[in-house]
Amino acid sequence: MLPFACQAELDCGTQVVMKRHRGLAFLLLSPLFGLWNFFAWAQSETDVKQPTAILLKAGRLLDVPAGKYIEGAGILIEGERIQEAGRATEVMKLTPRNAQVIDLGSATVLPGLIDCHTHLMLREPEGPNSYVLNLVTKSEAFRALEGAADARVTLEAGFTTVRDVENEGSWYADVALRDAINQGLVEGPRMQVATRGIAAVGQYNPFGVSPDLRAFPTGAQMVSGVEDVRRAVREQIGYEADLIKLYADWRNPTLTVEEMRVAVEEAHKAGRKVAAHATTPEGIRNAVTAGVDSIEHGHQADRQGLELMKAKGVYLVPTLSVVDAEFAKDPMAKDDPEAKRFLEGLQQEVQQAKALGLKIANGSDAARAELHGRNADELVAMTKRGLTAIEAIRAATTNAAELLAWPDRVGSVATGKYADLIAVEGDPLGDVTVLRNVRFVMKGGKVIRNGFPVN
Repeated sequence: MLPFACQAELDCGTQVVMKRHRGLAFLLLSPLFGLWNFFAWAQSETDVKQPTAILLKAGRLLDVPAGKYIEGAGILIEGERIQEAGRATEVMKLTPRNAQVIDLGSATVLPGLIDCHTHLMLREPEGPNSYVLNLVTKSEAFRALEGAADARVTLEAGFTTVRDVENEGSWYADVALRDAINQGLVEGPRMQVATRGIAAVGQYNPFGVSPDLRAFPTGAQMVSGVEDVRRAVREQIGYEADLIKLYADWRNPTLTVEEMRVAVEEAHKAGRKVAAHATTPEGIRNAVTAGVDSIEHGHQADRQGLELMKAKGVYLVPTLSVVDAEFAKDPMAKDDPEAKRFLEGLQQEVQQAKALGLKIANGSDAARAELHGRNADELVAMTKRGLTAIEAIRAATTNAAELLAWPDRVGSVATGKYADLIAVEGDPLGDVTVLRNVRFVMKGGKVIRNGFPVN
C-alpha cells in the first residue's frame, strides 16, 4: 500500500495523462465530427425539402351532403387527414410550396365508399353442402388469408371502410385481419368486426350435420336463454368485437325479444352497436322492439315493421345486389311465382322505406370469391328499386358513417377527416354505374391505386 501522499500524486498524474489523451483524441477525431455534423445538417435540409403535404386536383368534387359538385376542385392533405377542400384556386393559397401535386385531370372525386355488410372471411364454394365444406376443409389461418385477399380487392374497388358483420365460423380471425390492416401488414379497408355472430341453437348454418359429430364447427355462436346470450356478448366484446351481430330469425323468428334485449343491453353498455339479421315481419319487429341499431336485409318487412324502425331510428341495410347476383346465374328463375313475389317485396321494401324517410345504409353481403370487390353493385341495385343516385351514394357515405358512429372520420370530404378518396371518370349523379369502375383510390393519404395518366 502506497502512502497517502504518493497515492494522491499518482492519481493526479493519471488524471493529467488521461486528459491529454482525451485532448489528443479530440484533435484526431474532430474532422470526423465535423464531417458527421455536415451530413446531419444535409440530411435535415433534405427532410425539410421533402413534400410534407399533397395537393389533389380534379375536375370536380362531389359534396355529398349538399348533393352537388364543386368544379375545379382541390384537396389539401397532410399526413392521413384532409386539411382543406374546395375550389383548387382557393386551396392552392394554403398549400405549401413543396407539396406533392396529384392532378387527376377531369376526374370526379368522391369520399371513399363504405360497405356496412361484408363477410370478408367467407368464400363459399359452389355446389351442394358448400357451407359445410367451407367449415371443414379450411383452417382458420387459411380463411384469414382469404380475408386478406378479399380486403385488398374491396379496397381497390374504392371501399375504404367496411363493417364486417360476422366471420361465418372462422372464430376471431376477423379481429386479426382488422389489426393486421391497422398495423400496415396487409392492405385493406378500415374495419369494424362483429366476430362470431350470435344465433339460436339449431337455427343457423350448418344444417344437416350428423348429431354424432358433437364438436362440429358452426357458422355462429349458438345460444339458448338470456344468460347464454349475455355470456356470448361479453365474450365477443372481450375478444375485441366492434359490434354484435344477432340472428333474429332464419326461416322463422328464433331469438326472443328478451334474449335480444339483453344482448343490446350488454353491447350498449360497452359502447357497441347491434346489427340484426331479420327477414320475417315478426323477426324484424322483435329485433326493433329489443333495441337493435340496424336491420340487415329486411326483405319481408311489412309497413308496420318499417314504421317501427322509423320511430326508433333504426337503420335498414337492404343487401339487394346479392339477390340480383343469384338470379343472374339463373334468369329463368325469376319466372317462378314465389320468386316474383319475393322480388316484388324487395321493390316494395325499398320504396316504402324511402317514403317513410328511413335511414338506409349500403351493404353488399358478398359471400363468394367473385363477388368480393363488386361492392358497387349494391348502389346500382338500390337505384333500380327507386333510390336516386345521390341517395344511394349517401347510403354508402354519410349514412353509413353515421351507422358506424364514425361521422367525424369518414363519409365525406371535409377538414379533419381521413383522406379516404376515390375518383372516377364520368358523372356518378347521372349514372351511378360509373362507381363500378373506380380508377383512383387513396386511404389515409396513401395512394392505393391510380389509373389516371400522370400529368
